[in-house]
Amino acid sequence: MRQPLDRSRRIVFTGAAGGIGTMTRPLLAKLYPGLVLSDRVAPARLEASETFVAADLTDAEQVAAAVKGAHSIIHFGGYSVEGPWDSILQANIVGCYNLFEAARQAGVKRIVFASSNHAVGFYRRKKKIGTDVTVRPDSRYGVSKAFGEALGALYADKHGIAVTCLRIGNVGPRPLDVRRLSIWISPEDIVQLIRIGLEHPDIRYEIFYGASDNAASWWDNSRAYKLGYRPTGKAEDHRAHAEAEQAKIGPDPVGDLFQGGTFCSAEFTNDARRAGP
Repeated sequence: MRQPLDRSRRIVFTGAAGGIGTMTRPLLAKLYPGLVLSDRVAPARLEASETFVAADLTDAEQVAAAVKGAHSIIHFGGYSVEGPWDSILQANIVGCYNLFEAARQAGVKRIVFASSNHAVGFYRRKKKIGTDVTVRPDSRYGVSKAFGEALGALYADKHGIAVTCLRIGNVGPRPLDVRRLSIWISPEDIVQLIRIGLEHPDIRYEIFYGASDNAASWWDNSRAYKLGYRPTGKAEDHRAHAEAEQAKIGPDPVGDLFQGGTFCSAEFTNDARRAGP
């Protein structure tokens, strides 16, 4: 059961100008009037009920100003793809620490953290995994998301912030290829998971998979279902499109073995038989 929604709560949404932010903002704005958006640049077409506070996650003072007075934070800011180590380090590790520490100092009660399937990308596709597996990141980006999950656990246990980590697959109107038939999530369904993180009274520290009701899913998302998740999106409804797009891509001898796909095969120098658990 969710807590009754207190619409006076100040909820800060970082990364609001990014891809997922752009897709989910209209839905979140209806649920949480007064949503405070933060990013390095202002999102396009602010709703009348939204306000914007510019902040670079690498600047601790700017982050502190953005979250001042917040009750809850939806933390989707950061570097969203694989990249050079320094870019990942600054945005996703230093920036994530700045966010959690500013939240602690501001007395924030809840954080929903955008983790990623790439924190566990080196599990093989034939293996269904739960949220309690050892992290097996497939990239520097995946390492940064594993760090964020660990940081969330620290702030939950040491400081009592209710933290929800979403291992997001791929958000969009439909799956882009065959791999995404297993990891796709609709914008409406990711908003459901965000709501659980912001409102459910039993949240202390949780990891959910950001996936819709996908018949080909590689993930056991039973904990999210136990807390009320009822996804409406079904990747199978889009299989014909995904298979047609996959035919344009062609095979990837390494990436096709693992859940992380091309994130696994990029820069890969190992023997695939020795990779992953």
